[in-house]
Amino acid sequence: MPTSKEKAAFAKRLKDSLPSELQGGTALAKAFSLLYRNGPAVSPQTAHKWLSGTTIPKPDKLQVLATWLQKDVHWLHYGPVPTSKTKPLARGEKYPMTPETIELVTQMANRFAGLSPKQRNLVEELITEFDGGTQPATDATPEPEDASRDKNPPKSES
Repeated sequence: MPTSKEKAAFAKRLKDSLPSELQGGTALAKAFSLLYRNGPAVSPQTAHKWLSGTTIPKPDKLQVLATWLQKDVHWLHYGPVPTSKTKPLARGEKYPMTPETIELVTQMANRFAGLSPKQRNLVEELITEFDGGTQPATDATPEPEDASRDKNPPKSES
């Protein structure tokens, strides 16, 4: 669901893209309804909601608007693609922690602390499986290996 900020930004892009003679919900509704063939005509109230940033049209209507206004449908809906000046990291390098990541890690650590030892072990094994098998050093002593393996050595075939 779009935020009010996203809806307002859409409304600004729509207003800026409209021809100067098509200002207002009634004029937009009339012009749009002549082009839209996939359903009932758009009411002036609906067009006003688009222009005031109350709602964003459904994808089929966005496509008609974008084609009519000769704009990219993605640009009309979401705005320009953000440009990232961040360079991709080298293999093995990690991105710096953001406040959101730190908060998430804190929440997860608190939840992890409430688990039983068996559940903690399962979570650690799962993380090890996903992170490529690198295990952090722990203070725990390793569990003894299964002694039954030594009692019944494999038979050699002759």
